[in-house]
Amino acid sequence: MLNIMPNKNEVRLQKFMAECGVASRRKSEELIEMGKVKVNGHIAHIGDKINPKKDIVTVRGKKINKNDKMHYIMLNKPRGYVTTVSDELGRKTVMDLIDVNARVYPVGRLDKDSEGLLILTNDGSFANALTHPKHNYAKVYRVTVRPAVNDEMLEKLRNGIEIDGRKTAPCDVNIITEEEGRVVLEFILREGRNRQIRKMCEAVDLEVARLKRISIGPIKLGMLATGKSRELTENEVKKLLRSSNPSEKEE
Repeated sequence: MLNIMPNKNEVRLQKFMAECGVASRRKSEELIEMGKVKVNGHIAHIGDKINPKKDIVTVRGKKINKNDKMHYIMLNKPRGYVTTVSDELGRKTVMDLIDVNARVYPVGRLDKDSEGLLILTNDGSFANALTHPKHNYAKVYRVTVRPAVNDEMLEKLRNGIEIDGRKTAPCDVNIITEEEGRVVLEFILREGRNRQIRKMCEAVDLEVARLKRISIGPIKLGMLATGKSRELTENEVKKLLRSSNPSEKEE
């Protein structure tokens, strides 16, 4: 382990990496476990602490530094893009749509065939607040399904469905529009599991034709065009952080 002696100037390596915009703390830990991170030329380990003023940290051979300017970006993700910083298969990533002079990364994800609201940042504390399970941000999705929906299906979706050996949390599911062979549903989830809505729909014999996230907590996608992005306002950032702490919510 590096830097065994306690030092008030030390911070955990994954926290420093997140603050530098490398990735979220969890993803930074994965990079450390993969041996992609070095401190002063030595391969880092989970649990290492560093002194940002003295130690040199490299990720995949590139030195990282803490950013002075924090970015909080809203993107309307199109279908066909993967939600990663880079892709070993050479697929298009959401980073191809972002033009900012900083190392930002996605907070959470949308799968390749899904679209809508995605937030990117280089602020590790902000990303950690948004992704921590205790915060339970309500995320709203518009989901087009085929062929038709009945009350029994809706009841099962709302009460929870067992996927991957674990039951989903209760959620709100309502019909927005309905026509022959096609229904648009609104899902409001407070948990985020891999391809959760698609798996829930599959369990009740519904095919998902389109899936779009339209809000995260108090932040709404609004009229932002597909493939476009913008910085969140200072007020929007404050609202997100406030809604992550129930004791600080507005009346």
